[in-house]
Formats: sequence, C-alpha cells, structure tokens
Amino acid sequence: MARRPADAVRLFRCLECGAEEGPETDHSTCPACGGNLDMVWDFDDLRRLIDRDAIDRSTDDSLWRFHPLLPLHDDFGPPPLRVGGTPLYETAALARRVGIERLYVKDDTGNPTASFKDRASLVAALRAKECGIATVACASTGNAAASLAGIAAALGMESIIFLPADAPPAKLTQIRIAGARIFRVRGSYDDAFDLCEKAAARFGWYSRSTGVNPYTVEGKKTAAFEIARALRWETPDVVIVPTGDGNILGGIGKGFFQMKELGWIERVPRLIAVQAEGASPLVTAFETNGAVKPIRAKTVADSISVGHPRDAVRALAMLKETNGAALAVSDGAILEAIRTLASHTGIFAEPSAAASLAGAEEALRRGLVGKNERVVLLVTGHGLKDVAATSSLLPMPPEIDADLDSVARRLAGGGGKTA
Repeated sequence: MARRPADAVRLFRCLECGAEEGPETDHSTCPACGGNLDMVWDFDDLRRLIDRDAIDRSTDDSLWRFHPLLPLHDDFGPPPLRVGGTPLYETAALARRVGIERLYVKDDTGNPTASFKDRASLVAALRAKECGIATVACASTGNAAASLAGIAAALGMESIIFLPADAPPAKLTQIRIAGARIFRVRGSYDDAFDLCEKAAARFGWYSRSTGVNPYTVEGKKTAAFEIARALRWETPDVVIVPTGDGNILGGIGKGFFQMKELGWIERVPRLIAVQAEGASPLVTAFETNGAVKPIRAKTVADSISVGHPRDAVRALAMLKETNGAALAVSDGAILEAIRTLASHTGIFAEPSAAASLAGAEEALRRGLVGKNERVVLLVTGHGLKDVAATSSLLPMPPEIDADLDSVARRLAGGGGKTA
C-alpha cells in the first residue's frame, strides 16, 4: 500500500515529562504523568509525500484542502459539512481606528456552528470513527459543545455534552437542536471538564475535550495554514489569539512551525495570547515565568472563562518560542471591542472573539505591536451566540409613528442610530 501523509506521524511526546508513545497509541494524555501529548511528525517523510504546489492546486475551499497535513488514515472523502476555508479580511477602516496600518481579521464566525471550534471537532470526530467509536464527548463553556454536537450529527455519531449550568442560552439551544445528550453541571467549566473525563473513561466514549485530545490541535492548526496561503505564503508579524485553555494558541503556533519546517514559509509570527482579566492564569504564569495556578474564573467572555487551562504547557511554550506575549483585558474593553469591530467591519463577534481586538489595542499601547506591522486578529465565534452579553451596550431605539414627519423629527433631534 502506498504511503500516506498521515503515515509521517512518528510518535506522541509528553509536553511535561518527555515520555514517548508510538504513533498508534490510544492514550489522549501521558500514561506516565498525565501531561498532554504532542503529535510529532517526520518532516523528511512528509516532504516526500506532499508539497505546497499540490495544496495550492486543490479546488477544495474548506480545511480539507489541507487533508494531507492531517493525521487521518482513513479515506473519508470531503466531510459532509464545510469546515474552515474562512476569509482573511484586510480591514482599512478598523486599521485606521486602531492605529495599526496593516490589520487583518481571520473571520471564523462562518463555520457551520459559527465558531472556530468546528476545526477541532471535525478532526477529533473523524479520529473517533477511525477508532471505531460511535460516541464522542466533550466538556465546554458552549462553543466546543455546540460544535461537537453539530459535527457529530453530520457524521451520524452520538454526542455527549458536559457544560456549566450557566452556559449562554443560544449555545445551549444549538446543542439541544443537534440532538446531543446534555449534562448541565452545577459548577464551573473546570468542574464539567473533570466530570466529562471521568465519564468518558468509564463509559468508553471518545473525548474531544479541548486541552487533552492531541487531535484538536491538529484541527486548529489549519487556520494558520489558511492565513499563510491567503497572504501568498508570507506570514504576518503578529497573530493575536483569544485564549482560554490555550489549545487554539497551541494549534496556531504548531501550524506556522510546521510550514516553516516544510520550507513553505520563511518565519513564524509572534503570537499574543489575550485573556480576560477575570480569567487570566496563563497571563500571570507568563509574566512571572512560573507555573499556572488555577483560579475561579469570572468574565463576560464565557468561551475563554477558564480558571484551569488544560493546555497551558503547550501555550506557554508557543509564546516563548515565537517571542510572543500574553496580556489581560477588562470585560469593559472586550464589550467595547464588539461594537468597534462590528461598526468598522460588519463582523459581529461574541465577547471571547472580540477579545483579540481589545488585545490588539492594548498591545499597541504597551509597544508589543508596532503600528507598521502586519497583524492578524483571530475572531473565533459569532455574536449571535451570546446576544445577552452585548445588548447592554446599545439602547433600544424609540418607537415612532408610521409617517415621514416622525422620521424627520427624529433626524432633526440627532436620532436614527442605535449607538
């Protein structure tokens, strides 16, 4: 049988103790210490199996364009849902507003369940199918759960969801309508995460939970591939990433490093992790060069409301290896960034997704980003997933009578706008 690119996966290495597992391991974490595993590729082998021109020639407009760089052996064919292939917008009006001359938005709100998490859910669910497991489970504050529920439904699989009882209603509705079995946990995301892992181990489900499944990183790295390809295989100076568990940050970094190893790009951009002030253990660890200390998270940005980041080691390593930075922004700055992003680009982001813009403004103030640099903001989820968080920003327009005089009077009074 001819070798496939997925055969270039050499081993899995623990990010904490360095222990190694073979390429066919069924462990999601290190059996020796419980640390997260990283998939290690043989790049000499991979170069012989795939090249950049073949990627460019592909007519697939989804992340499946990069199927040869995904660790999947079975020939599933294109997935039933179009995941990835999201646009990279250069945003002149937003750039002027922020003061960064070359500002881009990687808009992942157009994925099937309206979030970046579809990239990870697709790869993890397909891996479960390879393993002959029909039930997939995850813990989530909402987006990963909605994503897994939708992807599993499309693939004819059963999904089991654990999430905190106060998850946003819109996300809960997404999960319910896709037919998932839901466990609303009295407690935090971290409580739901721990329970999900125990239940998956006991009942034989495949866990997709962010931060412990190494296949989620492999799905998320495809956004880095798309950014580089959209820029004609040049790289931006900086990519700014909303960060909770640290898994998206790890995936973006891995994608850029893989392209550099393959000779597809010349350099890896700096990564900047943005957390909410009420949920910023990674920022504290980065600033003190110490270990992550779990906290009780509290922020309006539910998708990054993580007090115990499960992929902290990978994320912190990526920040150091890219000469990056980590910073925290207030809930007020995040909410204002939602309005700024929408009013200058038309893109409606949920709070966690708008954190990248709030982070860009703070990074510019601190001198972490230069105004002449090329900067990409990762926008990871649609604002309709959490309308309640945004509605307080805007007063409800008053009612008027159905005649032109009423319109004229309101215009004369300076009305007509919602903000």
